[in-house]
Amino acid sequence: MTPESHSLTGDSPTGTDGPRPGPPPGCPAHGLGPGGRARLHESEDLRKLYEELRAEHGPVAPVLIHDDVPMWVVLGHAESQQLVRTPAHYCKDSRIWSALAEGLVKPDHPLMPHIAWQPMCAHAEGDEHLRLRGAIDAAVAATDFRSLRRHVNRSVQRVVNRFCEAGEADLVGQYAEHLPMAVMCQVLGMPDEYNDRIVQAARDMLRGTETAIASNAYIMGALQRLTARRRVEPMDDFAGHLIAHPAGLTDEEVSQHLRVVLIAAYEATANLLANVLRQVLVDPRFRSQLNGGQMTVPQAVEQLLWDEPPFSTIFAYFAKQDTELGGQRIRKGDALLLAPAPANVDPRVRPDPTADMMGNRSHLAFGGGPHECPGQDIGRTIAEVGVDALLMRLPDVELSVDEEELTFTESIASRHLVELPVHFTPRPQQDVRKRPTYEKDAPVQQDWHIGAAPPQRTAEPAPQPPHMEPPVPLPPPPTVPEPAPPRNAWQRFLRWWRGY
Repeated sequence: MTPESHSLTGDSPTGTDGPRPGPPPGCPAHGLGPGGRARLHESEDLRKLYEELRAEHGPVAPVLIHDDVPMWVVLGHAESQQLVRTPAHYCKDSRIWSALAEGLVKPDHPLMPHIAWQPMCAHAEGDEHLRLRGAIDAAVAATDFRSLRRHVNRSVQRVVNRFCEAGEADLVGQYAEHLPMAVMCQVLGMPDEYNDRIVQAARDMLRGTETAIASNAYIMGALQRLTARRRVEPMDDFAGHLIAHPAGLTDEEVSQHLRVVLIAAYEATANLLANVLRQVLVDPRFRSQLNGGQMTVPQAVEQLLWDEPPFSTIFAYFAKQDTELGGQRIRKGDALLLAPAPANVDPRVRPDPTADMMGNRSHLAFGGGPHECPGQDIGRTIAEVGVDALLMRLPDVELSVDEEELTFTESIASRHLVELPVHFTPRPQQDVRKRPTYEKDAPVQQDWHIGAAPPQRTAEPAPQPPHMEPPVPLPPPPTVPEPAPPRNAWQRFLRWWRGY
């Protein structure tokens, strides 16, 4: 018999009948909020809390967010798949949210920017979702990934040129937070808008500071200018494809969807890039697998999508009818958080959370179902080429602090690495049009970086023979120059893969 839990908006296990039971002693949520539910936004260790909730409630647990607004958090992998792949039962339209209708969610609620309904594909359903999402998917499908890799390589050169001569850097603030924005500005069609200001605005907006509204206005101004420019000057870029799509998006729809693509791709890729670089620098096992060829950079990225998904939770889904999920009774209008971080370590799919998941893409880092992240392959490409190219530029890069000194900021939505201080042999700047390389810059101190041949030893000059009179020269025999050996298939593939 399936056990029933209390409704998140009711007063008893069955909604209105009987008293509400109190939490048992030792419950992780005991005394933290109404009904003994855990307040996610006050937790200092969400990973630990999620495991305690899983042990107490199973794969779906009742929780509270800011202002004690009730929600469910979906912790199970199978239940998360059911949530995102059952549009008949769950949607992303917050206008049906019971807590909103009952006045529990105020207009200034901290999470309203993430949850409030907007006329975008992320919140639309049915034919409207197909219309808007179709335009986004078409623009992504038109992406030339060979050109994208070239853009990433050139952006790596520009970003690394800013600190390569110093011999030290913070790979979060000076690299991981800049590279995705530089590439995405190019992809969208506004490369001239990339600068420190737009990076700062994106970080500020995502952190929800007092100046977040002004930062959002700055970014929207750039996107609105791009939209207006593409109306009169069509080009083969993301904005141009959105405008030209038969769906007939308005200027407001184009600029708003450009904002969603820019910010989502930026945030996810910046987190992913920082996490992969941290893992390469702190984990000898991980690094040795890369060095020895047991793991490629794309496989390393995929592993980190399991272990450290860019978004811990994704806001939010809403029940369209009374239903059941993970043994819990879900009422019509209840809100549910999709939580990739705990779902990716569900013991039912990963009994050993430290085991590698190479070749397995069933993680939930990019969501799933009709609202699965459309630009995930763009993000993967930026992270993969960004890691590979950095290690080609700075092959002897090393962490400057102990792993225990690295710190994170954590919110319900994500977990951010604050800094990743490193040091390396100072190297000169390189031509942005050339593929990143360490050659002719400085002697390589370590040979662990990806794809490099062992350094060649310089032959010592042969001793000069004693002076002798030269013989009378004879006419040289005719020679036929031998053609240079063609690149083998692997070399040609690597050159194409890296965008050169």
